Amino acid sequence: MQELTSLIRLRISAHDAHYAGGLVDGAKMLHLFGDVATELLIRSDGDEGLFVAYDSIEFLAPVHAGDFIEATGRIVSIGHTSRKMAFEARKIIAAAGIAGQPSAADVLAEPVIVCRASGTCVVPAACQRIRR
Repeated sequence: MQELTSLIRLRISAHDAHYAGGLVDGAKMLHLFGDVATELLIRSDGDEGLFVAYDSIEFLAPVHAGDFIEATGRIVSIGHTSRKMAFEARKIIAAAGIAGQPSAADVLAEPVIVCRASGTCVVPAACQRIRR
């Protein structure tokens, strides 16, 4: 079977900031991983399935309002109903933080990994529309 991957890229808004200094709650990355997982399950099984557990979560760098984040995921193993997945979120554009220029931003020469995770999703056999 061909490896399935998904990518979501978005700008983190001021609405997403939860802490002082425009810092974003780490749960925002998990929300993105959930969306990536949903796309992967639809592509692999024709159904949204359910996210049942994270095995590992690492928050590696801060995310601020104005940053652009790229969240990716891939299915790493397939069971009868379970799908193990690996995720990574990278900052690709950062708010510049220049006084008097609130809209300034910098394209990063190298993306910064802000979060990594792995987890398991399940698609009940009766819901699997794409057969292997």
